[in-house]
Amino acid sequence: MRKLMSVVMVAGVMAAGAVAFGRDDAKSSAAAGSFKVDPVHSMVVFGIGHLGVSRVYGTFSMPTGTFLIDAAEPSKSFIDISVETEKVNTGAGKRDDHLRSPDFFNAKEFPKMTFKSSSFEKGSGSSMMVKGDLTMIGETRPVTVSLEWLGEGNTAQGHKAGFEATFTIKRSEFGMTKYLEGDAIGDEVKLTVAIEGKRE
Repeated sequence: MRKLMSVVMVAGVMAAGAVAFGRDDAKSSAAAGSFKVDPVHSMVVFGIGHLGVSRVYGTFSMPTGTFLIDAAEPSKSFIDISVETEKVNTGAGKRDDHLRSPDFFNAKEFPKMTFKSSSFEKGSGSSMMVKGDLTMIGETRPVTVSLEWLGEGNTAQGHKAGFEATFTIKRSEFGMTKYLEGDAIGDEVKLTVAIEGKRE
């Protein structure tokens, strides 16, 4: 009888372990389905009005992060991406140095900008509406992003996928108000986030 009870207990422990392993394995599978941002083939592009007559463009290179886009079940999708504010580039060295200063991005105190998604809604075709939080110079604000899923598949560089997201923010909502007077530099900033990733 004692031997039988021992066998039952061992079997129970093994079964519990198998269930626990199953849960861990499911998490691992979900993680394996995600993509790590390929910084070399990704970029954030921004455009902002100048003197009310034109728009100046710039970039943030080498973004990092992870994402998973599941068109069949959008609730499984997520985006977690960051860029280093030090990497701002408008093609003019002195202007870029000024943008890194406390007047604008304050790169030394706030070295990163981040976006973390909170919900996905399927749109038409390959599009989605994504809601999430954008954090810039210490302020976090909700934003809605229009995302276009560009594709996924096996490539010469591994299993890769990519998307492009566009949205507009007001820099004043993040506390960036330098040169707003007289529309010297506009308040609205248009952003395009072009991301390519490799399956982890």
